[in-house]
Amino acid sequence: MPHYSDSRDDRRHDNRRPDNRGRHDPRRGGGRRHDEGSHGTPLSELDPNLTELSRRVIGCAIEVHKALGPGFARDLYANALNHALKTEGIEFSVDHGFEVRFGDHVVGQARADVYVGKRFLVKIMADQRDVRAHERTELRAQLRAADVELGLIINFGERRLKDGLVRVLNPDKLAAMRAEQEGDEAYEDDDEYEDDDEYEDDDEESE
Repeated sequence: MPHYSDSRDDRRHDNRRPDNRGRHDPRRGGGRRHDEGSHGTPLSELDPNLTELSRRVIGCAIEVHKALGPGFARDLYANALNHALKTEGIEFSVDHGFEVRFGDHVVGQARADVYVGKRFLVKIMADQRDVRAHERTELRAQLRAADVELGLIINFGERRLKDGLVRVLNPDKLAAMRAEQEGDEAYEDDDEYEDDDEYEDDDEESE
């Protein structure tokens, strides 16, 4: 499996910067850590089993992109990724539906492209552009419906796949998990997870 250098979960892609110096590598301990001076949630605070599973999926996506390159239709990459996940023995389901409730009523379903290991969601794209705010918002809504903390957008349309990888967090789930660990008082006083956009890419500059 080729070495994975970085993702777009902690820095905005900048076409003016010719290299990746100073960008954080989530597979290594070095480099700039997102939790330095940030109110977001670094990967180190998530379940290590979950982050390892996400890295395995990223590895599969890298193999697909390395073999196929950009330019094909989205469904082709989805099929290839599914095959790669099966080969790696990763449990997943495709087009998985989650009930969306309004009060006591089920008002519909949110459907995720890939539901991996009953732990996190993957959204697949094949667009020759940056991942935008509405795609992150869409995945975040799916995370809330699924009641899981982590999602991953994979845009196979990018020339370099690392520029098409964006992690998205579910702030509601993270707050609930933290409340369980620290108690009700800590939950009431904490607003760290009100907005997790710092953990991903800033939406404002790209719009």
